[in-house]
Amino acid sequence: MNVLITGGTGFIGSRLALECLDRGHTVKVLGQENTPAESSNRKIVEDRGGQVILESVTDMNRFSDLFQGIDVVFHLAAVQHEMNVPDQKFWDVNVTGTKNILEASVRAGVKRFVHGSTIGVYGSIAGLIDEQTPCMPDNIYGVTKFEGEKLALSFCDRIPVVVIRIPEVYGPGDRRLLKLFKAIKRNAFIVIGSGENLHHLIYIDDLAEGLLQSAVHPAAANRLFLLAGIEPVTTNQMVAAISRQLGASPPRFRAPMFPFLVAAIVLEKTMRPLGIQPPLHRRRLDFFKKSFTLSTQLAKQTFGFSPKEDFLQGALKTANWYKEMGYL
Repeated sequence: MNVLITGGTGFIGSRLALECLDRGHTVKVLGQENTPAESSNRKIVEDRGGQVILESVTDMNRFSDLFQGIDVVFHLAAVQHEMNVPDQKFWDVNVTGTKNILEASVRAGVKRFVHGSTIGVYGSIAGLIDEQTPCMPDNIYGVTKFEGEKLALSFCDRIPVVVIRIPEVYGPGDRRLLKLFKAIKRNAFIVIGSGENLHHLIYIDDLAEGLLQSAVHPAAANRLFLLAGIEPVTTNQMVAAISRQLGASPPRFRAPMFPFLVAAIVLEKTMRPLGIQPPLHRRRLDFFKKSFTLSTQLAKQTFGFSPKEDFLQGALKTANWYKEMGYL
């Protein structure tokens, strides 16, 4: 199978690329090299035999032949955590960039388009969530990703499309949770709020398997699915599991949410207009606020999705990778 992955120098994209290469697929990666992590991921993918093209999805004019002969496009490129860019940047990448990749895929006769979306489209909805739960995104990332997935599904009459809503992802290769692991190891982590909010994370290998299953199963075409791990865990359970795997003491200190929320709003309003990434912002506090329990029944019934890794074992494998890389 000939595969093209956008956002392929990021965490999810690069790990998916490596899994595809392990299975004997031919892999092209369209990505960026704006961080040391992206540079490292690029080298790993190239060393394993993948082709990496450094370009933004917002400027595809010079790569009209890039999609020729491609069987499956995994569109994972997105502006996500950046808080030092204007809202227009989110629209340019998450919506216009998606349109560019869709149109290029249609012109080249790509057989399936798998669009990576996010549970951020649900906003702050609590309770059990499935594909029919109303979407109420509450930040620019969620808003533009929701528009992007609607755009992707509007192409179903021209190319088979699958939309996958992705939760928090962790595992070897991830640097986002590295700060959490480091803080817990140093006994410097503070739980903000009760710590009883739920995270329904997914281990990177389980996500890659689900994405690949959705790319080939006939019944998955022109549909939307949620993927998630075996079961949700609270912030307290998550931190306890990481502490156990690192041989560290669980955090003893807690702090109320309100002062941090006020500080986040002030920092956003003063630093973001200057193009400076705020050290604290409201989306960062979502880790302690939002609570998700996700149903994966539709994916299981349709293409046999079945996650294998629980958080305790996943945290161990993640910690071991951090240690191997010299991060911990």
